Amino acid sequence: MPNFNYIAMKNNKNTVKGNIEAIDVKTARMLIRKMGLNPVKITEDTNFAEREKRARAKKNELPALPLKDKIDFTSTLQILTQTGIPIIETLAFMEENAETNNVKKVCHVLKQQIVNGSTLAETLERNRKAFGRVYSGLTRAGEDAGELDVTLGRMLELLKKQASIKGRVIGALVYPVFVILLACVVVLIMLAFVFPAFESMFDSLGGKLPAVTRFCIDAGHFIQEFWWVIIISIFVIIGSIIFIFKNEVTKKIVDRIVLRIPLLNGLMRFSNYSNFLAVLQVAYDAGIPVVNCLYLANLTLDNAVLREAISAAAIRVQQGTNLSAALKSTGQIPNMMLFMVATGEQSGRLGEMLYNCTVYIDKKLDDIIDTFTKLVEPFMLIVIGAIVLFLALALYMPLFGAYNQM
Repeated sequence: MPNFNYIAMKNNKNTVKGNIEAIDVKTARMLIRKMGLNPVKITEDTNFAEREKRARAKKNELPALPLKDKIDFTSTLQILTQTGIPIIETLAFMEENAETNNVKKVCHVLKQQIVNGSTLAETLERNRKAFGRVYSGLTRAGEDAGELDVTLGRMLELLKKQASIKGRVIGALVYPVFVILLACVVVLIMLAFVFPAFESMFDSLGGKLPAVTRFCIDAGHFIQEFWWVIIISIFVIIGSIIFIFKNEVTKKIVDRIVLRIPLLNGLMRFSNYSNFLAVLQVAYDAGIPVVNCLYLANLTLDNAVLREAISAAAIRVQQGTNLSAALKSTGQIPNMMLFMVATGEQSGRLGEMLYNCTVYIDKKLDDIIDTFTKLVEPFMLIVIGAIVLFLALALYMPLFGAYNQM
């Protein structure tokens, strides 16, 4: 029904503006008069339908599902699909028994769209923000091949593996980050409260204070007087870090630097390769063409440098180059991985060799995480020891100097 904007007078004194639905201008004028208003100007709102359409689309827009919710959703969907239950009934059951509001909303929207005539793959593609292009692409391949339950099973294993890799990498990085933050807090407390408290005692000892002690006392006074600068600086640093990793140009620079740092290089490379190969193998087993497999697998790469290299390899495959040669041309792929892919192509067992590559990369990733963890612990002890030594010297050097002068 058309929508009209109006300007009217109330009690012939006050101007009233509003919006009303009506069949035509004549009906709109009659409805406005029934509200006790005297219409002055009535115009049709031509953009109302478009705004309503955008509002409905936004209302039905699905949120990005966290990895845990995506695993729960896929697990239930795979089990019920395997038993032969129709997809609409499956989604209705999942909506009623969902553990989170996100999953409940996802099931509701998918069910409504399928009832309106869409396939599961089409609804997932339409709601790519919630599931991602890899999920929708693999689901479409499973539907086209008539083995949706099998593909969902592969997808479930893939999601569990991604969660495992994410947990291991975060676990390896949490400890050093926590120790560094704790050390910063301790240093700030020492500078802000401990050293200023000892200043009068140091003055009573006489003599010139060591440079280290004077620096700590001056820093403590600065923190006490300009504490707000510290708080602003913390927010600026956090905002800068977020900007660096959100901006494509700066993130690419950081990714390139990370790939040049020993050990961290291996951690980033093999965590990216593990997800990449897992998707590549699942997509290939689902019957997707190799070049499309590369494009899907490339979406899982977090490192911009590696992502650009694989994109270039996908273009070479599209031009007729075999997979192993295209990957080798990037200069970013481990030799063992290249050898396995080449062997799989020559023997006609590429899917099997991709699985073996995944096992090899996972083993290397486990070894790198173990090595990283073992090296981080002594490094953190050295850092903490250096901080403690610095603070101890700053506190005790004036005392030792006064004792020697006695």
